[in-house]
Amino acid sequence: MRKYCPENERVKRDYAFFLEAANGKQCATVDAALRAIERFELSTNLKPFRKFHVEQARSFRARLGEETGASGRPLSAATIASTLKHLRNFFLWLSREPGFRSALNANDANYFTPSEQDLRVATARREKPVPTLEEIKHVLALLPAETAITQRNRALIAFAILTGARDGALASFRLKHVDMKAQTVFQDAREVRTKSRKTFTSTFFPVGPEPVAIVADYIAMLKGELGFGLDDPLFPSTQMGRGADRGFVAEGLSREPWSGAEPIRQIFRAAFERAGLPYANPHSFRKTLALHADSLNLTREEEKAYSQNFGHESVWTTRESYGTLPAHRQTEIMRALAKPRRDIFPPGLNIEALKAFVRSVETIDGA
Repeated sequence: MRKYCPENERVKRDYAFFLEAANGKQCATVDAALRAIERFELSTNLKPFRKFHVEQARSFRARLGEETGASGRPLSAATIASTLKHLRNFFLWLSREPGFRSALNANDANYFTPSEQDLRVATARREKPVPTLEEIKHVLALLPAETAITQRNRALIAFAILTGARDGALASFRLKHVDMKAQTVFQDAREVRTKSRKTFTSTFFPVGPEPVAIVADYIAMLKGELGFGLDDPLFPSTQMGRGADRGFVAEGLSREPWSGAEPIRQIFRAAFERAGLPYANPHSFRKTLALHADSLNLTREEEKAYSQNFGHESVWTTRESYGTLPAHRQTEIMRALAKPRRDIFPPGLNIEALKAFVRSVETIDGA
């Protein structure tokens, strides 16, 4: 049995180049699109794309709902919707390419559009654990700091709540990006893996002195005891070596950054388990900070500054992305609304005297 179709491989190569060079898509997006196309190819027994028929799309959609993923479970609604979206974009592009314009109709691509019902299921927001600021401080208080590795792990969590940085950025910061005197961090997209490669400066969020002290002590340890320079990683990977039993053991901190964010998520998971709390991923700290803003009674100007500190261009981005109340807080508020409200006037206030004062003011205004 054939394992690939030469004609299709050339088309996929051209499409990958188009996504990257013309659409500016990142490698992860290009890879996801190619996986979706390959899944479709297998469903047609590797027929050339120029022989596409709408029945192939209908058959593929039906089969997609019956497929299972690596876990053995049926594909999620989000995976199905994403796969169909990639295929729709691919066939729209292909219908405009020379040599395919007569074989493909642009409307054929619409057969890969998910149903509105499936799309709602795929895009529905599901609540994830969001730690409170007090819980994060509790986690920090319980973390050890006897070794360079444990100091790094504790400072990583403290820095995340101070800056609201995403895990990709946390893995790529260097010491030169942090100014402890000004309490700022320069998220330089030339070196830091920021979202959409956006460059901006963040000031530490007002979450108390404890996280600041933890990060300051950690950076002093890196520069003093370990001799790190400004170009060295802020959160370096673990240096591994051979133990007495010839197994791998952690020996300290290397001079190399993490290649990805998975080690960061493992540190967060272990820290919250140690505190007996549900795992909260690094991104959830951004929502913690957004909810914390509600307790600060910010002015419009202050709210704008708070939003820009996330790297958002609009306050509405912050509100829409992170402003949703947790389910338990929503329940508390709704239950409180069911209870009788207390009198809006403070106890002991002479209501008749207040009414007389209001009448006198109205008389003066009328005059």
